[in-house]
Amino acid sequence: MTGAGTDHSKKSLEGGPAIILVRPQLAVNIGMCARAMANFGLSDFRLVSPREGWPRTGALKKGANAAAAGAVHLLDAAKLYDSVEEAIADLNFVWATTARERGQAKRVLTPAEAMPETAAQLALGEKHGVLFGPERTGMSNDEIMLADAIITFPVNPAYASLNLAQSVLLVGYEWMRASSEAKAPFTEPERWPAAPREMVTSFFEYLETEAERAGFFRPVSKLPVMRRNLRNIFHKMRLTEQDVRTLRGLIVRLVEGPRTEAEKRKKPADTKEPADP
Repeated sequence: MTGAGTDHSKKSLEGGPAIILVRPQLAVNIGMCARAMANFGLSDFRLVSPREGWPRTGALKKGANAAAAGAVHLLDAAKLYDSVEEAIADLNFVWATTARERGQAKRVLTPAEAMPETAAQLALGEKHGVLFGPERTGMSNDEIMLADAIITFPVNPAYASLNLAQSVLLVGYEWMRASSEAKAPFTEPERWPAAPREMVTSFFEYLETEAERAGFFRPVSKLPVMRRNLRNIFHKMRLTEQDVRTLRGLIVRLVEGPRTEAEKRKKPADTKEPADP
């Protein structure tokens, strides 16, 4: 199963630091980590002694593939190792993720601080990796010792435990920000121009006339302040021409009540009342 945002007609990003899962416990979590990697163009997936073995067949494979949601190619290409030492042997620099202080006198950075360093060094030809420990216990101190520096996450100190895939996702997001322009993939096109000031002013005058007739501006001494507040509400919206037409049509109907059948059959040009949008 692939997600709604999957588009195989577009070129998939590849590269980034190696993502190394140390003794992952659940095939589903491995699949979700692959999905997180695919979201942010990470393609070097390494597994160290998965508890259930590598789920290449049966129910475990089915669960991992379903959780990967279209990133099955990363599962199929994942490399399997017996130890952390083997998994990081070809790397120039290794980060270890942990939620607690380990007393190892290593630099401790957030993903937002760490990934720009990795992006800069990868551009020079180095190979970096990020270690993620088992879901329940995290990595041992001896495994943390193998890393050059530590990544930790700015989270609620009373609830610092992150799901394995969430940790990979956060690192992947910061990798994308550090290694690319990280612009929004799409923007909403502006379908209507901003309303001319004359049009907006005419709407305000009509609205305030009807509001005053209905007794809204009370006490009268506060009328200037209430008018300013009312106009500022709409000014902050940056009204388009269509917005003004819609709002004016709404006020007309509220003031004059429902149209009769005869009025509904008239064309907008046949009446002085503004056409409903």
